[in-house]
Amino acid sequence: MTVRVLVADDQEAVRSGLVLILDTAADIEVVGQARDGLQAVAAARDLRPDVVLMDIRMPGRDGIAATRDIVAEGGSVLILTTFDIDEYVFGALRAGAAGFLLKDVDAAGLIDAVRTVARGDGVIAPAVTRRLIAAFAATTPALDLTALDTLTAREREVLAAVGRGRSNAEIGVDLGMAESTVKTHVSRVLGKLGVRTRVQAAIAAREAGLA
Repeated sequence: MTVRVLVADDQEAVRSGLVLILDTAADIEVVGQARDGLQAVAAARDLRPDVVLMDIRMPGRDGIAATRDIVAEGGSVLILTTFDIDEYVFGALRAGAAGFLLKDVDAAGLIDAVRTVARGDGVIAPAVTRRLIAAFAATTPALDLTALDTLTAREREVLAAVGRGRSNAEIGVDLGMAESTVKTHVSRVLGKLGVRTRVQAAIAAREAGLA
């Protein structure tokens, strides 16, 4: 199945480079380009790509504002930026971005991230993951770890993998399960722990010493 991608960046050379990288993947097709946030929103509306690869700092409407609009219309956005400033990271994720990568990511990492977001999973650059979890934990009430007793052995294995930052596809490979089965386990784990996000579950796994 081909992943259709829209590339949004105000620098033409950067856009061209990203297109060249993505074109090396047989299952990825770049269906459009945009040089600012306004163009990105309009192109996403017209082309309906599976993933919008979005820069943050662009003239006019920036990437965070554009992300908010695209997500509101059902789109998926993967942020790709030079800057790992907390304001940008948190702003992008609050706007609904499915992922946040830095432009020093290698070609293979970028391609894999696009596929990950297209599958419905999220991806965060390792350089900002620790700060993100620390900030989230600092503003979130402590989780009730007694709920861990309600998890099955398999659910505990899945939770431990989530705590290590593994995607659903990676967990499936690690534990020998179909990705759809992993999604079911993750949903059950979130429900039993009484949390809404994978980040909260990851925090619980770390606090319990599972990760």
